[in-house]
Amino acid sequence: MKKLKKFDILELYRAKNTVLTTKEIAILWGEKHLSTLKARIHYYVKQGKLHQLRRGIYVKDQDNYDVLELGSKIYTPSYMSFETVLREAGIIFQYYQAIFFASRFSRKVICDHSRFVFRKLKDEILYNPNGIVHRGAYSIASPERAFLDMIYLFPEYYFDNLKSLQWEKCFQLVTLYQSKQLINRLNSYHKLYA
Repeated sequence: MKKLKKFDILELYRAKNTVLTTKEIAILWGEKHLSTLKARIHYYVKQGKLHQLRRGIYVKDQDNYDVLELGSKIYTPSYMSFETVLREAGIIFQYYQAIFFASRFSRKVICDHSRFVFRKLKDEILYNPNGIVHRGAYSIASPERAFLDMIYLFPEYYFDNLKSLQWEKCFQLVTLYQSKQLINRLNSYHKLYA
């Protein structure tokens, strides 16, 4: 095993991310050997300089990290969407404690007192960057993309206020779902609320 260098932890503290995965730490340290990497990470966790929140996910400061960044690193690729984005945009009024993400898996996860709900979307949809905004360490759907994600998975969802939606953006984005049913749903919502 390589001898630990004092600057190892400094490389992590210089990183902009508040949440780091094992892969990100390997890149920052330039470490190619998994056993050496795990030993070094374990050493810093034991020293209290890193905190493990979940297998393969660490934070530099357990009291001060970005929860949205954490959610995006539990399952990658993922982006924040659904109720979380729609509530922020004033499209729905119901408050949910969980933070909702689009992902390759459908899962509910509790990690360090935060609740995350991951909803599965097809790869063709998930990997399409249209309507997705990158905010540093995580990505978030535009209100229009979140609306389409919602009616794609939940055809009869009730929305409190669709006045803030930009319908022309919805009609541009709907093609990425490759669903005639979704186009019909979008047209129905548009007739009711536009």
